[in-house]
Amino acid sequence: MKKPELLLPAGSTERLKSAILYGADAVYAGLPGFSLRSTENAEIDFSDIKANVEYVHAHGKKIYLTLNLFAKDKEFENLPKLLDIVKEIKPDGLLIADPGVFHFVKEYGIETPLFVSTQANVCSSHSVKFWQKMGASLCVMARELSYDDIKIIRQECPDMKLEMFVHGAMCISYSGRCLISAFMANRSANRGKCAHSCRWHYKAHLIEDERADETYVMEEDEHGSYLMNSKDMNLMPFIEKVLDLELDTLKIEGRNKSEFYVSTVARAYRQAIDNYMNNGKDFDTTPYLEELNTLHNRSYTDGFFNGAPNQNAQKYEHTRSSSDYLYAGFIKEVKEDGFVFFVKNKLFKNDEITFLCPKSLKNVILCLKTIRITGKKQNDDAMEVSPSPQGSEIFIKYSDFNEDVKELLPELSVARKVRNY
Repeated sequence: MKKPELLLPAGSTERLKSAILYGADAVYAGLPGFSLRSTENAEIDFSDIKANVEYVHAHGKKIYLTLNLFAKDKEFENLPKLLDIVKEIKPDGLLIADPGVFHFVKEYGIETPLFVSTQANVCSSHSVKFWQKMGASLCVMARELSYDDIKIIRQECPDMKLEMFVHGAMCISYSGRCLISAFMANRSANRGKCAHSCRWHYKAHLIEDERADETYVMEEDEHGSYLMNSKDMNLMPFIEKVLDLELDTLKIEGRNKSEFYVSTVARAYRQAIDNYMNNGKDFDTTPYLEELNTLHNRSYTDGFFNGAPNQNAQKYEHTRSSSDYLYAGFIKEVKEDGFVFFVKNKLFKNDEITFLCPKSLKNVILCLKTIRITGKKQNDDAMEVSPSPQGSEIFIKYSDFNEDVKELLPELSVARKVRNY
């Protein structure tokens, strides 16, 4: 059985490093400061993405850059400058959705492998073969495909690399081809600025032609109706079927999610894939699902994987997270006798913090009996600490733990805490 590449989102340098630390084989990232709608003379700073590419390659992993918006003619003017920089920084692939952009990049002589984005809506083996003839190295399958659909495509296209999403937010529209955000908030999802208008609560008004002045309100409850609020995709319960597809890459959604999200999902799927490949018959998804349930989520669905979804794939009650946990923070700096912990959510004395070990599913639990705030507001025995725009940090000693954690918790290890209701 083929072992697929595990691909994680890297919306920032910190998330990129978290993904690598917690088991990603590859990451995908946007082009910082760049969009095809940039002004003609806009200067673009690619120093960060260049450093990130070097960091990923130094760790023996791969990085793919996204160029997957749909461009107008005037916006092609800046494309040569971008492609010259791409040639210099040498990513391992470019994700493209627009056929015009794909053709331009191909004609420009870019040697970087070109991948077809999910927004290109690849739904059949015929589409895959079309893109293969155009010079694509990989196609990302549309999220609207089932196991049976993808199985056929794999059989019909054995020599083409295929990728599918296995975890993350689901768009109410066809693979992200949405106009709701542009209409409601003047922020186009097709140009990377989705306002997630589908997650807002709505009240529907029924008007009858003969009584235009009378409005009948239809609503679920006092909060309104969440008519387009899809649950999040989670294919961990079906990971055996996913692996049976013999795909090249399994992709996680979430470039705007936190380091905690990236780390938790990377670890769960990394350990699950490795465990299944090594043990097969004795495989149990329970421990991995338990970890994924600690993430901020809208409840989970299998999307289209087992066929067209029904009403159970939607969350009609609210958009709040179904998880009882919050992102506590991450280890910013390791020192001889402990580490500096960067606070992401409010912590109280005697809070229980759970640290996620990067190399296994082992968790380390710490009762925060002492809060040592560092920096300008230094306090060696605070009752609580809150995150701040400037950054709040506390120092945690190794002696605070009930076990030796020096080798278990390297820099960038993340931690969670139970939500204080």
